[in-house]
Amino acid sequence: MALETFLIKLKNAISSKPTSHRPTRSTSPPTTTTSSVGVLSFEVARLMTKLLHLTHSLTDSNLLSLRDHSLSLEGLTKIVTADETFHLSLVCAELADSLAHTADSVSRLSLRCTTPSLRSFHRLFHEFADMGRDPHGWVISCKDTDSKNKKIERYVSVTTALYREMEEMTNLENSLRKHSSQIGIEYEEDNKKVMDLQQKIERQRQHVKYLKDRSLWNKSFDTVVLILARSVFTALARLKTVFSSAAAASSSPTVVSFLPRSLSSSSSSMNLVHPSPNDEERLKTASSSAFLEESARLLKPPETTLGGSGAALHYANLIVVMEKMIKQPQLVGLDARDDLYSMLPASVRSSLRSRLKGVGFTATDGGLAVEWKAALGRILRWLLPLAQNMIRWQSERSFEQRHVATAVNSQNRVMLVQTLVFADKVKTEAAITELLVGLNYIWRFEREMTAKALFNLQSPPKSQLILL
Repeated sequence: MALETFLIKLKNAISSKPTSHRPTRSTSPPTTTTSSVGVLSFEVARLMTKLLHLTHSLTDSNLLSLRDHSLSLEGLTKIVTADETFHLSLVCAELADSLAHTADSVSRLSLRCTTPSLRSFHRLFHEFADMGRDPHGWVISCKDTDSKNKKIERYVSVTTALYREMEEMTNLENSLRKHSSQIGIEYEEDNKKVMDLQQKIERQRQHVKYLKDRSLWNKSFDTVVLILARSVFTALARLKTVFSSAAAASSSPTVVSFLPRSLSSSSSSMNLVHPSPNDEERLKTASSSAFLEESARLLKPPETTLGGSGAALHYANLIVVMEKMIKQPQLVGLDARDDLYSMLPASVRSSLRSRLKGVGFTATDGGLAVEWKAALGRILRWLLPLAQNMIRWQSERSFEQRHVATAVNSQNRVMLVQTLVFADKVKTEAAITELLVGLNYIWRFEREMTAKALFNLQSPPKSQLILL
């Protein structure tokens, strides 16, 4: 029966087929259709979120807060440098480097576009960064920036919701398959559960379709890349304007330069108007070093720093562990003490052994223990924030790589300069050694006091000994 049905369908299909004609060559060029972004919409949403954070980081309020509060950490002057210009130049370099990585992702997406200017995004971005050329007017005016950002926020919000709803639909479909394989078709109650699941899936499918239409999913590559290109160009223009303006005004004693001379020279060539043919050669030689290349160079810590030796995160974890031990030395056991010692780099162990030479094994001076606690508290007051920032900085960047949209408030984000990456290795190890020496004394003092208290509890009073 099934074979007969198939043959009837085949016969009808053949009979309804139009008479074949000789193919004629078309004189009109083939039309190119742009495909929708589809599953790459989640990557686009992540890029848009990063750009929104960069834009928010460059607001006047955030920059002033960064300079007056975040960069006023005591630890920066003690183990990094007291040069505020260096601090601010690192902030500029980190933002520029983050923008450059985002632009690289946009460049890969732009290869799927059909518009020639968008396909040339990579070249146009670097020309804009180095020479200020914006031939297509992608920089958005301050007046239109807020409305554009709100539009982007809506796209990100709906696309993130789409991601969640698609996961939910996948879970429902898996539940249906699992349920169908375990039930008997003859049971009416089981059939009802299957039908309910099928109805839920159908409703969920309609909801997903609705979100796809409103989100980035059904947008063309040309549409989303143009949005990204405008955001990238606008963020870079804002970045260079803010920092180069501060650098240009650095002759005033009340204004701090935001850029070192090498970055200031390249950013001063920013020209947001379309260059005329006569200005082409002048723009090509406007800066002695490329802005993005100089920013990347500044972010490479010297070998004398913790970042240069690749030990910044390890030292941060070490400092956090010591802080907990110093806070409650009476709870530190021998195993925890051995674990801490195993975390110490060879250079710190050597320094610690030199400091502890000739020190006795008893610690009974309560006054000295109090002095050590006060000294350790002063060191931790400026060293601990840098260690905590180091761990948080690493965590924030890892979170960004794993999630579709990052919900980190740009106003509270940690900058690289606030961490231990550029901390001087020798100075940091000296501070850590001092913490270890002090911790060694107060730890032994606590054990001495605990042992003495236990001995007094176990020993009978002198009056009882006399009676005996």
